[in-house]
Amino acid sequence: MARDERATLLEVYQELPEEQFQDLKYHLERQIPAGLVLQASRPEVCRILLQRFPGNSLRVTARILRQIGRLDLIQRFQLPLEEQIPEETPGEPNGDTPNVTGDPTSGHHPGGIPAPPVNPRRLTEKDLMEVAQRIGKEWQEVGIKHLGLEQSRLEQIQVENPNNSIMWGFEMLREWQRRERHEATASRLLACLEHARLDPKILDFLQNL
Repeated sequence: MARDERATLLEVYQELPEEQFQDLKYHLERQIPAGLVLQASRPEVCRILLQRFPGNSLRVTARILRQIGRLDLIQRFQLPLEEQIPEETPGEPNGDTPNVTGDPTSGHHPGGIPAPPVNPRRLTEKDLMEVAQRIGKEWQEVGIKHLGLEQSRLEQIQVENPNNSIMWGFEMLREWQRRERHEATASRLLACLEHARLDPKILDFLQNL
């Protein structure tokens, strides 16, 4: 049984694009120490899940797949889930989050408010590091004022990464990414940082993604 379980897990993870696999790991960090999963490969994540959730790893995986919008994988591999899986939204075969904020062709949010330019590309860790390297000493101001993060969390990040200002900015951006989940796109971060006191090259970088 354990062997079949591992084989199924690995097949499921191989079906995930890299960005969605990273998203899955972010969700796992709420249940498993981040140090174990942050740099883990697909086979390593399988091993960790089998050790941490013996006999229940497929259910844990199914729950996260549902959160990241991959209902097609739950159905294809017949993964166990506590709740009934709703039918997959037509036109979303790759698990992309459907637009629920209004007519995607209108260029407006509900109520007639103009929508910002849409870049649906989710940010990778490499993208976040590129931004973090240019944030500089104003990182806490950026986190509190423009990303809406708690000062206590930023202070915790600073303690966890002593004397490493780049990692302060990187972990701050990852905290924002975890909170925003599927909304953590290049255009979303660009909108947040547009009025921050930052190196203009950050905005140029996000615009060009």
